[in-house]
Amino acid sequence: MEQLKQKIRSEGVVLSDRVLKVDAFLNHQIDPLLMKQIGEEFARRFRDEGITKIVTIEASGIAPAIMAGLELSVPVIFARKHQSLTMTDHLLTASVYSFTKQVESTIAISTNHLSADDRVLIIDDFLANGKAAKGLIAIIQQAGASIAGLGIVIEKSFQVGRQELEEAGFRVESLARVQSLRDGQVQFID
Repeated sequence: MEQLKQKIRSEGVVLSDRVLKVDAFLNHQIDPLLMKQIGEEFARRFRDEGITKIVTIEASGIAPAIMAGLELSVPVIFARKHQSLTMTDHLLTASVYSFTKQVESTIAISTNHLSADDRVLIIDDFLANGKAAKGLIAIIQQAGASIAGLGIVIEKSFQVGRQELEEAGFRVESLARVQSLRDGQVQFID
């Protein structure tokens, strides 16, 4: 997706060989037009998969997931990282480690929103080691739902996430595949 790559080149900040900061348009300040285009692209790639729900993780996956949900006309569920007073019973949970934040979180989705009848598209802002994706997959599998695939906004292809997910049999569609962040430069795969 060329618009996304241009945005990464112009507004992304390489903090190290492993960390790309995109808070100017994706995960702090959000570019609504870019999110609309991202939603349209995910919908184009997964339109024929019989999607009934989109699942993401709070907070950075919510914007692209909502736009994809809008395009596909399906509800969007986000796994919560923090338990609330209203969300205490009948939860599907998994443990997820965040490389960026260096913390382990328990994520949760209510059983009221996900069932064995659902065909789920997972959307997330980043794929690196695949920990968030694997946590969401575990929750979806607990519900007995099927997984159509994963839509990733930015993939760090030099890390193991994609390979492990594909080896487990999951379809991974990434809109921008970063090959390297060496020397402060973003290099894309295609």
